[in-house]
Amino acid sequence: MIFDPDNWAEIFSVINKNKLRTFLTGFSISWGIFMFCILLASGNGLRNGVTSNFSGQSMNSIDFWGRSTSMPYEGFPDQRRIKLDQNDFDLIKEQIPEAEDVSGMIQTNVSVNYGTYNTNCRFSGVYPVYAKISGLTIKNNGGRFIGDADMRETRKVAVINNRLQKVLFQDADPIGKLFLAGGIGYTVIGVYQSDFDERDDASAFIPFTTAQMVYNGGWNMGDIIFTAKGLNTLEKNDAFQKRLREKLAVLHVYDPKDDRAIGMWAAVEAYLRFVGIFSGISAFIWIIGSGTLIAGVISVSNIMLITVRERTREFGIRKALGAKPSSILGSILMESAFITSIFGYFGMFLGIGLGELVNSALENSEKLSQMSKIFKNPTVDVGVAVGAMCILVAAGIVAGYYPAMKAIKISAVEAMREK
Repeated sequence: MIFDPDNWAEIFSVINKNKLRTFLTGFSISWGIFMFCILLASGNGLRNGVTSNFSGQSMNSIDFWGRSTSMPYEGFPDQRRIKLDQNDFDLIKEQIPEAEDVSGMIQTNVSVNYGTYNTNCRFSGVYPVYAKISGLTIKNNGGRFIGDADMRETRKVAVINNRLQKVLFQDADPIGKLFLAGGIGYTVIGVYQSDFDERDDASAFIPFTTAQMVYNGGWNMGDIIFTAKGLNTLEKNDAFQKRLREKLAVLHVYDPKDDRAIGMWAAVEAYLRFVGIFSGISAFIWIIGSGTLIAGVISVSNIMLITVRERTREFGIRKALGAKPSSILGSILMESAFITSIFGYFGMFLGIGLGELVNSALENSEKLSQMSKIFKNPTVDVGVAVGAMCILVAAGIVAGYYPAMKAIKISAVEAMREK
């Protein structure tokens, strides 16, 4: 039946007689699958952009720093500044069983220069394990990060970012070169990769022990950052942070309920909240996308109802001449499947093509490179798009089935009486 030339000739004859109606029906189908693909591509682009910003980080890292108390406690006034030191570092290492890698941090701003080039730079004294905790990566052929020997010998070495490299060294290879920071010489041992080169300020990492010695840090620390195992849900993370704050409150003698005394940021918390938000967005996109597909199915159903009604007399004549009900049913379903498939494929092609075009523009255009940090790879899985189109075709066949069954159940005499 599918390959019967007479059936296809009949289908094309019907389509040719109703060009406008067929076009409008097909347009609604194409628009439905096109918008479905665009909505999915947009949702994927947002999700990929946000998750890519977490890709280089350890999802179980926690960073905390001292702030000011907001309430008096045991004779101490409010607005008392909390300063982290070696005792906090030891607390994490010795009293927090979930803690794995731990690094202190001392930060200071210094004026740096190399030859005639100079700028202000943020120096951060860290432990070698900091690169693992933060997900920091060294550029290809960009040297290395701080090592244990640098810490032991308090070496004056620095790992700089792209921004500082461009300002001080221009296009020259900075590895092994000596630059001055506040009159003290530092040798560049590495250049680390940054996803936000143009917006980043000049910055560099130096050994924690060097920062202690050179910048009078002593045992004070601006931040302590560490990784903690087992914190894979918001509930576990919240319980852990509450317990950690209680221990810090005992150490620094402030009210355990004073959450403002210690600033704290957990990567897993931010990540899980983003995942929750985008799960909601994805559900919304699927609902709207499904709605556009349903609109296309309704359009097909309506057009088939009209088509069958207009051809009822024709069906009666064909039945009177001996045509089998199955042949009549088959021709109607073939017409429905044909229209749905052709226009559905066209809409899918445009939707996927537009997503690929936008993705190519984001990857190849320097002006749009920053946008790719929040909107990345807005493409649609071809399997999902094809699956949606198959569902649409199947729904179109079902939409044509019921009016067709109604038509073939009418007796030939009644059918021929239809006007």
